[in-house]
Amino acid sequence: MPSDTYRKIFMNQRSIFTTGAALAAGLIFAVAAPLAAHAHVVVSPAQAAAGSFTILTFTVPTESATAATTKLVVSLPRDTPFANVSYVPVPGWTTQLAKEVLAKPIKSDDGEVTEAVTTVTWTATPGNGIQYDQIQRFPLSVGPIPSIGSMLLPIEQTYSDGTVVNWSDAGANTQHPAPLLYINDAPVSDHHAGSADVAVTPVDATTAHGATATATATDDVLARVLAIGGLIVGAIGVVIGVAGRRTTKG
Repeated sequence: MPSDTYRKIFMNQRSIFTTGAALAAGLIFAVAAPLAAHAHVVVSPAQAAAGSFTILTFTVPTESATAATTKLVVSLPRDTPFANVSYVPVPGWTTQLAKEVLAKPIKSDDGEVTEAVTTVTWTATPGNGIQYDQIQRFPLSVGPIPSIGSMLLPIEQTYSDGTVVNWSDAGANTQHPAPLLYINDAPVSDHHAGSADVAVTPVDATTAHGATATATATDDVLARVLAIGGLIVGAIGVVIGVAGRRTTKG
């Protein structure tokens, strides 16, 4: 076979590889980018029994590739407040509980409660913010759980570059859903509802770590990875087929 023919075949093969690699990289970026944006702040368990004391664990991701999460503020209900709120120390973070005087005192086992914690603020110490490829969990012990249908637990997330994201939207399929705790209402299965998908029985501090939310996120990521793989293989096959026909004609 003439040397010019060998050279032509080699150049076509190299072009096939380069084009295929570029197309694969583009597909990975296009499909993987929504993966990062898919993460939401969630609370687990997704459901708690009225009258109980429960460990609520907020799982917080960082959606910015250039800034770390350095501060979180969760707003607790004022109309149906918790008589008791305490926190589990998070290494690398300081915690502040802010109380307000209640317009209407509530009764508890310890007597009448005239003030309650309405906001909890976590602030990262230097070098301990949540990075793009990390999550952090923030547990709170709260109770007694009020006898209502459900409650929103809005969170304000502050980044190191000054950006503030308010996880306060209500309803399904919103951009920044507030973590939602079901009490008397039945949980609604929704990946964007801001809470775990399945009702979980109230648990103690050693087990309240958002296992349901983690499992749901893992299943979703696996499905997307398999889809990416199929797209890449198919795309490269098309490129090789077209280039092969060109080589044969040449």
